[in-house]
Amino acid sequence: MRVLKPLLGVAALALLGLAPMAHPALAAKDDTSDYDPYKRFSQVLDLVEREYVKDVKESDLINNAIKGMLQNLDPHSSFMSADEYKSMQETTSGEFFGIGVEIYMENGQVTVVSPIADTPADRAGLLAGDVILSIDGQSTQELTLQDVVSRIRGPKGSAVELTILHSSAKTPQTVRITRGAIPLVSVKSKELEKGYYWIRITRFSERTTEELRDAVKAARDDLKGIVLDLRNNPGGLLDQAVQVSDMFLRDGVIVSIKGRNKNSERAYRATAQKDDIAVPMAVLINAGSASASEIVAGALRDQKRALILGERSFGKGSVQNIIPLPDGSGLKLTVALYYTPNGSSIQAEGIQPDMEVPFASRSDQERFLLREQDLNRHLENSKKKGEEKKDAASEVREQMERDNQLRTALQLLKGIPAIQRLQGDAAR
Repeated sequence: MRVLKPLLGVAALALLGLAPMAHPALAAKDDTSDYDPYKRFSQVLDLVEREYVKDVKESDLINNAIKGMLQNLDPHSSFMSADEYKSMQETTSGEFFGIGVEIYMENGQVTVVSPIADTPADRAGLLAGDVILSIDGQSTQELTLQDVVSRIRGPKGSAVELTILHSSAKTPQTVRITRGAIPLVSVKSKELEKGYYWIRITRFSERTTEELRDAVKAARDDLKGIVLDLRNNPGGLLDQAVQVSDMFLRDGVIVSIKGRNKNSERAYRATAQKDDIAVPMAVLINAGSASASEIVAGALRDQKRALILGERSFGKGSVQNIIPLPDGSGLKLTVALYYTPNGSSIQAEGIQPDMEVPFASRSDQERFLLREQDLNRHLENSKKKGEEKKDAASEVREQMERDNQLRTALQLLKGIPAIQRLQGDAAR
């Protein structure tokens, strides 16, 4: 109907014996100068300001025009108002309130990359691949990505109503989610068996490398192997992905960046450090592993430092520069693509695991869950030590029972030292 309405208006004029006339503001001399696009924009802006049915601020019109320009480049370039820019900074450096979900938009469709573990979105059952159709009754097709983010966030304790369509469902459902404080602890760890540790990175924020060092330090005395869990990790800061990779690598390329500007091309390399971690590793990824988590998985795979298991990752391999503007607003602009050490582009391809291990849930609702006790430095309750050990062992058993990918990773991880010894004997 939106396309037909203007055509019907012209037809009505013709039936009355009238011809649609050019607006005076558009009657400027036609030429092919470089300034024509700017003139056309100025003419349209003037028309809207003077004749649109409602009064609209010029600043709002210009901001929306900028949003439209960037939104049509790719799903990740965007314009941020001053409030949106501040909100974006909080997601990597300070506490913020919302439901805890990473999203992207393509062709007007808002899709969940992954819910952040242990957040309201995770507990409400949102899953990677879910499509968000509306927010508080408003269709997301009428909104920009930044508008969607702004509407989903809000004061702690307030509620937001989402209409979602699960990737495996035929009909949408409405979910009411109470906003909460989104935890900024990005690293969680647990001993699975004597010397073998599960370390999960939920996102790459400013303190991720520091938190990972703390987790490894606590286990280093008897550390035999690590299952590094990057499932449903939506990404984050590039420098943190590089530093995390460097903790497990002694040399070689971690990731390279190539863009339109040859001067901006750069390769990030690992350097030997005294606290490098040399134990065998397995890395878990899935369709919710994106961006920075794909950099880590790609580096460890190509350098043959770890065995990658799970499912093909999301495939977000583009680089966005965050550019602040003088009025407090900002741009998120795609400027380059990521490449793994062997030269493969992550973009739209993702990281293919060495071993494909689909997640086998015992029910449609069951998935990989994390709770308060999984957090490093969580507050202990007053149970006796014997009871705590018993509970911890029970929790590990339950986690292993419901997570076939983790079970497979641990089994293979335990066999790596034997394989390495056999390879060493064969080389001699």
